[in-house]
Amino acid sequence: MSKKTLVIGASLKAHRYSNRVIHKLVEKGHPVEAIGLREGVVAGITIVTGKPKYEDIDTVTLYLNPSRQEEYYQYIVSLVPKRVIFNPGTENMEFVKLLQAQNIHAEIACNLVLLTTNQY
Repeated sequence: MSKKTLVIGASLKAHRYSNRVIHKLVEKGHPVEAIGLREGVVAGITIVTGKPKYEDIDTVTLYLNPSRQEEYYQYIVSLVPKRVIFNPGTENMEFVKLLQAQNIHAEIACNLVLLTTNQY
């Protein structure tokens, strides 16, 4: 089952985990949207800037440190995803509690590991 995923903190740099997860999501057949600091294309996915309105987002996966997440709190909640994955280094209990209050599942995990081990 494919899960439309929004990568926030997407990077054009091949060594970044956000870049690697975009490749892995595409490889596994998941539809992907991506937001980053710079526009560009990774694995055929266009990285945009800003906070565009998306429909039917199943999963938001974060690659932003906690101090940069606050500006995205209401935006992510407005997308009504089923879950938000906090990748290593992005753990943020304040945001986790806000998501849980909105009945959005918050998961502290490594997206690459979940995809590689078929737990996504």
